[in-house]
Amino acid sequence: MRGFQLWINLPAREKMKDPEYRDIAPGEIPAVALAGGGRAKVIAGVLQTGGKATPGPIQGLTTEPLYVDLELPPGAAFAHALRAHDNAFLYATEGTARVAGREVPTHAAGVLARDGDRVELVAGADGARVLLLAGRPLGEPIVQHGPFVMNTRDEIIQAIRDYQSGALTRAA
Repeated sequence: MRGFQLWINLPAREKMKDPEYRDIAPGEIPAVALAGGGRAKVIAGVLQTGGKATPGPIQGLTTEPLYVDLELPPGAAFAHALRAHDNAFLYATEGTARVAGREVPTHAAGVLARDGDRVELVAGADGARVLLLAGRPLGEPIVQHGPFVMNTRDEIIQAIRDYQSGALTRAA
């Protein structure tokens, strides 16, 4: 059993809004059969395959994330358009995949160049299970400490103080 969480960094103007959490049941995640075998589960964003758009349950976020769980049989190819200048990466959870002539082995990430407009990958000899993630970059400084991600060191210090004082606790 494995699980993955999608944490979205928000732009500075949205960082102090109430936190949100959403558990997604398996039945809420659309699965799309892929040409050449395999399937794609669309968690966030919209998958375009065979002239059809399949939206995932997570929509409407500022960074417009794409989060797709791909299962590919040995040698199967997958291609998908990406918005120009989005940040994107792959994470192989099983098997291996080749992207731009490079192998992405199990439990490794492959960062995709920002100057492309599509991702193309081919599953290795044992097939592949790969997470494809992409989103609009914020172009803002990032300061991270523990679970907190803010834009400045002073904001991190304040977030820690707010947490320690209980100010981050949501009212029921």
